[in-house]
Amino acid sequence: MVGHLALILHAHLPFVRHPEHEHFLEEDWLFEAITETYIPLLQMMQRLLNDNVPFKLTMSLTPTLCAMLQDELLRERYVRHLDLLTDLAAREQKRNQNQPELAELSDFYFQLFSDSRRVFVDEWKSDLIAAFRKLRETGALEIIGCAATHGLLPIIQQQSRSTARAQVLIGRDAYVDLFGVDPIGFWLPECAYDPELDLVLQEANIRWFVLDAHGLLFGNPQPRRAIYAPCYTPAGPAAFARDRDSSRQVWSAEEGYPGDPAYREFYRDVGFDLPLEHLGPVARGIRKFSGVKYHRITGRKKHKEVYDRTQAEKAANAHATHFLEQRRAQFRQLATVDPIVVVPFDAELFGHWWFEGPRFLELFIRKTAFDQKDFRLTTPSEYLATHPTQQTIEPAASSWGGEGHLEVWIDKNNSWIYPHLHIAGQRMTKLANTHQLDANDLNNRILKQLARELLLTQSSDWAFLMRTGTAREYATKRTTDHLGRFNSLHNQFVAGQVDEKFLADCEWRDNLFPKLNWRYYCSGGL
Repeated sequence: MVGHLALILHAHLPFVRHPEHEHFLEEDWLFEAITETYIPLLQMMQRLLNDNVPFKLTMSLTPTLCAMLQDELLRERYVRHLDLLTDLAAREQKRNQNQPELAELSDFYFQLFSDSRRVFVDEWKSDLIAAFRKLRETGALEIIGCAATHGLLPIIQQQSRSTARAQVLIGRDAYVDLFGVDPIGFWLPECAYDPELDLVLQEANIRWFVLDAHGLLFGNPQPRRAIYAPCYTPAGPAAFARDRDSSRQVWSAEEGYPGDPAYREFYRDVGFDLPLEHLGPVARGIRKFSGVKYHRITGRKKHKEVYDRTQAEKAANAHATHFLEQRRAQFRQLATVDPIVVVPFDAELFGHWWFEGPRFLELFIRKTAFDQKDFRLTTPSEYLATHPTQQTIEPAASSWGGEGHLEVWIDKNNSWIYPHLHIAGQRMTKLANTHQLDANDLNNRILKQLARELLLTQSSDWAFLMRTGTAREYATKRTTDHLGRFNSLHNQFVAGQVDEKFLADCEWRDNLFPKLNWRYYCSGGL
């Protein structure tokens, strides 16, 4: 028997765009991900195709990420960001010219930033979505959809089914605008599931989604083939379960490959080591990551040794071989017919958090293509097409967060947001019901912007950042700002005294989803 392995990369960032400022720190999240993750992954897949290496890979590109990648302002700012990094790398070449190890790395970063600018501007015309679309058209890459702003659907659904429905359907529409067809698969934000979500997914014509292992294992009835086959939900869409062991081997910094001492250290950055005056406009007077990192992990030692790219390449190759051997051994032990192992990751692990991650992935795919006697790469859509007969169960409420459910997003640091979201959702539904048949042009603009502000407030990223504390002030401000704009627009609309200048300012700030259908919030559907 030959098994099936589905690698899924979840590419997501919250919508961060601040036209009201010339520069904004959190926009660097997007710029870093483009340079370190999205461009390397695109280049990796193109090399595989050029070398006629057969592969199958699945990616989600969330609507908020796609909106930023399409935004002209952010594209221009990204190119300026690369220019500043290239200038910094050139100054580092001069500073390190008498230190061979650092000089070699300075040359590497100069080339990295220069090449990133060249491929982004000259080859891809600043349009990464078009590059992903071309790969999708080859059949090697499947791109799946996601909820509009990565809202935590179980909580939203418990507050109001119509607001959960809007998250899914607006996300579906954003996918259709980009790719011209409905998405077959759908990434549930945080892999979070609650009974009856399948009804919303079925309405959106979604065929499958991914759960954490316990979401399937604790289903009713229990799955006969554990996590090694999908199960249909009562409404129809199929649930695939994440294989935790395979995932942990890759993503865990302590147990997995990224913690190897040969790999590049993420947290040691010249943005914190060098004088601010030397960093120049890259730093803009504050300490922050620049992307220029000279040290390797070196275990738990305080003293970090200089990064050796040759040794890192050897480690990536060894880990790709080990991961292949582990998956072969896993499939040989599975006493089931045509098993599928589903291994999903945050895409940003590959390149951003684990610099060598794209190289590891490419080496693993090449090694897999060479010998497919135990398993072959597939996508969940392809597996369902060839294995249409599956068991039907009701999956259990679950997520892939800590403790397996929603504990990460509901705790003392972030639970205050949910009563406000509940009230806003009720208000949005009421307005949609009231005006679904009589909205004029101005009312249509107001209702679309109200929906945008509500959707952006619902992003699961804000609650996560409040919990972890990594950007708590920013996440709190984003939540209160969107709620404030929503409530102001709502009160003006109800009072019949709309400040069109305020409305235009909101549209200028939060400009995603130009074709947004606010009627999805109607409680009875369309």
